[in-house]
Amino acid sequence: MSRDPEARQTTFAVAGNLESSRPKIDRRHWGCHIVPRPPAAVRRARLAVLGLFWLCGLICAFWSASLPGINARLRLGETRIGFVLLAVALGAMAFMPLAGRWCDRWSSRRVVRIVAPAAALALFGPALAPSFPVLLAAAVLLGAGLGGLDVAMNAHAVEVEARYGRPIMSTFHGFWSLGSVGGGLTVTAGLHLEIPGSALMIGGSLTAALLFLLPGPALLPHIPAEPAAGQAVRTGTGPPAPVILLLGAVGMCGMISEGAGFNWAALYTGEALGAGPATASLAYTVFSVALTVTRLTADRVRARTGPVTAMRLAGWIAVAGFALVVAAPWLPAGNLLCGFAGWTVVATGLATVVPAIFSAVGSGGAVVGRALSWVTTMAYAGQLGGPAVIGPLADLTSLGTAMFVPAVLALAVAVAGPYAVRRAGEASGGRIPAGGRAC
Repeated sequence: MSRDPEARQTTFAVAGNLESSRPKIDRRHWGCHIVPRPPAAVRRARLAVLGLFWLCGLICAFWSASLPGINARLRLGETRIGFVLLAVALGAMAFMPLAGRWCDRWSSRRVVRIVAPAAALALFGPALAPSFPVLLAAAVLLGAGLGGLDVAMNAHAVEVEARYGRPIMSTFHGFWSLGSVGGGLTVTAGLHLEIPGSALMIGGSLTAALLFLLPGPALLPHIPAEPAAGQAVRTGTGPPAPVILLLGAVGMCGMISEGAGFNWAALYTGEALGAGPATASLAYTVFSVALTVTRLTADRVRARTGPVTAMRLAGWIAVAGFALVVAAPWLPAGNLLCGFAGWTVVATGLATVVPAIFSAVGSGGAVVGRALSWVTTMAYAGQLGGPAVIGPLADLTSLGTAMFVPAVLALAVAVAGPYAVRRAGEASGGRIPAGGRAC
């Protein structure tokens, strides 16, 4: 370095100018990254998407919690209720690919602002349906609205996460769970106050439709994505890339295993562990609470471990949980405690699988909508087909034996999930997905 005082002064001045020109950095460490503070527009978009997920959970809860009242009003019975639920699922699966193409063509922001209020207003149909055939048609429309909203808001969540610079997808899904809890409690309170179920659905529909208008202006503008050189993700009208099908298959396994907790935890606790109805119902509550809490806190874990390791941990934690669940009936004492612990661990593992899969779709490069619609449709198919597999198997053998099905599928998540997430990162031309480690 020069000993000339004027030269040293000039050097320090230049260094000071360079330092002052550097971007302001929020010194928060995520894994090996120091993450810059996201721009204000991105932070506002994150809050808007959190609101979308919360409202979606709310209207789903209004629908589910009102089913007993619809059943009593139309005297449907379990078989017809099953057909109504099937109509909702088929409507969602039929509309998801179309919503994905619209997101790619016109932006997820525009699709969300149209589909979200429409999905809320679709609750009018089931609330006012005078007969079973009309209810079936209304259920298809409701499913189409919810399916389109699911794809569009997740596609926008992927865009927000990509610009945020760290994992935030699990928190979005956690807010869906919070909205579901809020909607269920609202319907329960209304029914206790002797408010008619149809009035509750109409009130919830109008309220949600109006609230869905609020997040729209804060959503991010559409920026067309450009494929990385040599990437594997195709965006035309042909079949999806193998990595998208692999991610969809992992998502399907995760949804079947997750559905086992929602649909069978209480029944398993009563039938296999000998618990009474009140105690058995706690298994569902334990599972739901653990799932929600994990989703609200898991993004930090994924940021520190990276997406591949986080997926591996999620799968193996779920496997360990199912091992506790399956082993519980064979314990001479404390089997209920083991069962509740098992369902808690299962929920802790599975809570992050679907959000991580959606994030991986976003890291695969190019446009997201159509790829996400494939993955979401496959996951919904798993949610729909899981009970059709576990139920008959339980009738033929026992519910304890049937629990080996979601346990094996959780093992598939642990083995294939990390590979699928890694392949998605490679498809983006080597770009590190949100939460990836830089070292």
